[in-house]
Amino acid sequence: MKKNPELTLTAIAADLKKHRTDALVLAVRKTSDGPELLSSHLSAQDSEALESSFRALGVTGKADEVLRLPSLESTDAEVLVVAGVGSLDGQDDDEALRRAAGSVTRQVTGFERVTFAFPAETVSAAVAIAQGAALGAYSFESYRSEAHRAKTADEKVLREVVVATGAATDKALKPALQETAAIVRHVHQVRDLVNTPANDLYPETFAAHAKEAGSSLPVTVEVYDDARLAKEGFGGLLGVGRGSARPPRLVKVSYTPRGKHPHLAIVGKGITFDTGGISLKPPLNMDQMKSDMAGAATALHTVLALAELKAPVRATAWLCMAENMPGGNATRPGDVITMFGGKTVEVLNTDAEGRLVMADGLAAASLEEPDVILDIATLTGAQLVALGRRTTGIMGAPEVRDALHETAQAVGETSWPMPLPEELRATIASQVADLANIGERLGGMMTAAVFLQEFVGEARGAKIPWAHIDIAGPSYNDTAAYGYTGKNGTGAMLRTLVAYAQGLAAKN
Repeated sequence: MKKNPELTLTAIAADLKKHRTDALVLAVRKTSDGPELLSSHLSAQDSEALESSFRALGVTGKADEVLRLPSLESTDAEVLVVAGVGSLDGQDDDEALRRAAGSVTRQVTGFERVTFAFPAETVSAAVAIAQGAALGAYSFESYRSEAHRAKTADEKVLREVVVATGAATDKALKPALQETAAIVRHVHQVRDLVNTPANDLYPETFAAHAKEAGSSLPVTVEVYDDARLAKEGFGGLLGVGRGSARPPRLVKVSYTPRGKHPHLAIVGKGITFDTGGISLKPPLNMDQMKSDMAGAATALHTVLALAELKAPVRATAWLCMAENMPGGNATRPGDVITMFGGKTVEVLNTDAEGRLVMADGLAAASLEEPDVILDIATLTGAQLVALGRRTTGIMGAPEVRDALHETAQAVGETSWPMPLPEELRATIASQVADLANIGERLGGMMTAAVFLQEFVGEARGAKIPWAHIDIAGPSYNDTAAYGYTGKNGTGAMLRTLVAYAQGLAAKN
């Protein structure tokens, strides 16, 4: 798999006249009086000339607006780029800067060094700009032909993002930039996995990736093959994977730093391709079902990121991998399967398969009695109906759900807390088994979470604090690119999970 080039994130406070760069990026704010140039670091004469040209150039300052211009005498840059940052009204300013920076690197290519002269007087603002630029620079070229690569071989690739900031001398900035660079690398690796086609990424090769990715980090990676899954009774994984020639896997990735630390378990859905099984999906857009393993990819690289950052928190990922195919041995609607831990489930719809593999993972994770269990999955189409393409649904114990939502807001990811209505439990009752795998169609996102809740165990005499994260829409962007989010895999919620885990450590 071809990797994105390593990006260096740095900060300067120097006179831009003496700073050599390929492209200098300036911010333009949208106001009721027209576009306003912000914190340009240009000479007064150049700033005035540039701002007076905005109306003629059609510059408004709206978000995602990017315009490439000739350079000016007061800089030592090859070109000038102006980027809209929206209203920048004091609410979510860091995210506005993050998106604007990402929009620039996503749309303007062919430069090795790009310098951002955005308003950035704090460490958080400088880090947001650098992070957005790094996220926006992602590309996926692994499957381009040699002929295509030859055509683009001479094009320069972004290797350094420089932020001009008043916080350049703050001792906290350099380690913060190093941390965000590491997190972005793992977001990109999630994107790579999601974008990889299912003929190359299936349970066995996904498990091999986990072992390789963790080989240089202080983690242990344990792979449960299909024989072990059968011996230990992982009926959900085996039931979903029965129709495929490629058997399922369960992968446990453990990061255990020295000392006593809170333990976070993350269960990830890893359906490497989802046809719907016997309950076959419509063919339109089925190609996107290669992304149905985004939850497992996110769980894996969250734990690997925590290990790389040496976070003082114990973290375990449970990656539930299967391919859902309509083969001759596939589970049929009406079959009853016995899950890990002994509960029985009547499968009324084989396209509600994610909750079956996740149930096995949740039951297994519960045996270790972690302090918190999270699960993350591209679980339901109902998530898109309820919250749209960009907003993650979070359900579960209120204290965990709300803390995750607040963390997502803080790092610039969009989520919304949802309830678990008690009346939905009755809709997943079965006439022949302990549970059915589907219930009432209305509120389907929450019904799926109610099902998963049944497999969360107890510790110290009480239910383990748990939350379910549905990223069905946010994990894969099949519409227009925006901000730092390009097409296809997005790596949604990894930044949130890393920050949430760090928050657990801080409370210890």
